[in-house]
Parts: sequence; C-alpha cells; structure tokens
Amino acid sequence: MTDVTAIATLIEPAVKALGLDLVRVAMIGGKSDPTLQVMAERPDTRQLSIDDCADLSRAISDIFDPLEEAGRDPIDGAYRLEVSSPGIDRPLTRLADYADWAGHEARIKFNSPVDAAKQVTGNIIGIDGETVAIETTKGRREVAFANIQSAKLVLTDRLINATAPLSTEGADTIKTEG
Repeated sequence: MTDVTAIATLIEPAVKALGLDLVRVAMIGGKSDPTLQVMAERPDTRQLSIDDCADLSRAISDIFDPLEEAGRDPIDGAYRLEVSSPGIDRPLTRLADYADWAGHEARIKFNSPVDAAKQVTGNIIGIDGETVAIETTKGRREVAFANIQSAKLVLTDRLINATAPLSTEGADTIKTEG
C-alpha cells in the first residue's frame, strides 16, 4: 500500500518552493488505474494555472525519478501522476479550510458517528481549536477535526460567486449573481 502521508512529506518542500500550498495527496483509481493525485493551490488566489500544474508535475518527477533509479520508488508499480487545483467543490483537508470556507455549505463524513450521524451537510460555522462547527437542519454540530474522514464543499450559487475566475481570458461571457 502506498504511504500518501510519506509522499506528501516528500513533495511538500517542492510545492512550497513553487509558492504553492499542498491541499491533498491521494491514490485513486484502484488497481486497474492507479493514479497519484496531487492537489495544490496558490495561497493568495486558491487557484492553480496550467503552468503551475506543469511546473509542479516536473518538480515531483524530479524527486521521484532518482528514487526510482535507486530502487526506492515511493509507489509500487506503474501509476499516473495527476496534478490539479482542488476545484470549486473542493475537498476540505486541512483544519484551516474550515475557517477559510466558513459560511459555505459542506458535506462531512465522520470516522465515528457524531450524535448518531455518520455524515452531515450544512453551513460551516468555523473552528475552535481542533473542533469544527457546522450548522445543519438539526442544529449546530461540533466535531473533532481528527474524527473527519472526508469533507468537501457543496456546489451552490454562493460558492460559485465566491470563486469567480481571476482571469476571463478565453471566455465568451462571465455571469455572476449580484
């Protein structure tokens, strides 16, 4: 099994050297199509350009290629490398994400049930220490960050307006709600 935490630790200095923040490292696709997925973003814009993706992909290859040649490849067997931005309905992987995206709707799955629920959907209130607060239809829920298995933002009009592209180059029109 691939140790994605070790891979994240291995590549994070290169990510930072490019002026990016690492959002997520995951192995996806199973045995039939193993893919190392690396999500990163510019801290000031929360976006990633095509050039950023290419630069990061090359930087990761520059780290992995010598390891592979030395017989210490961090991933067994063949795999694809996918470098991307987190996207608009992004995963929430860091505690700070819950502060950054307060006021937006998220779907959160728990490792262990919270108030008998295995997952909830609601508006993120924010964080208090290591605790994430979310307002659901059943009221406020607080969950330890360590108990969050996975979470992602829900695509809403508010989120679309909050993540309007920085550049409209190549677009016919850009519509926003006022």
